[in-house]
Amino acid sequence: MTQRSSDTGTDNQPAIDRGEDVPGPTYNPSANLLMADIVMRTGSYALRTFVERGLLKGRYDPKTARDIVKNRPASQKLASFAIAKLASKSLPGAALVGTGLLARSLYSRGKAIRKARRAGDAKLLEQVED
Repeated sequence: MTQRSSDTGTDNQPAIDRGEDVPGPTYNPSANLLMADIVMRTGSYALRTFVERGLLKGRYDPKTARDIVKNRPASQKLASFAIAKLASKSLPGAALVGTGLLARSLYSRGKAIRKARRAGDAKLLEQVED
């Protein structure tokens, strides 16, 4: 069993209160952590909604973008949450999710390029027929 420093106690004992003031709005450290968690989660949700709407506003009007974000299916929200948790909990999870996102992006780009080439070829062939 490893020993901790004298002011934090051992593995079987709780940390010793050093009598210092607790930073935060209250003197209760547990309440301060709860408040900080709530504030960070609220900010995270607000930022995510703002970014999602911002990405959609380039293609859709603001009302439609808001409705798209608001009416996302629960399965899509759950999948996003699970993937984000996997990516944030471990380095291998982050690598796996990052690789998957990169592969999806490259696949979509390749598919768009092939579609554009086919459309261009069809247009050229129409010019030849005229």
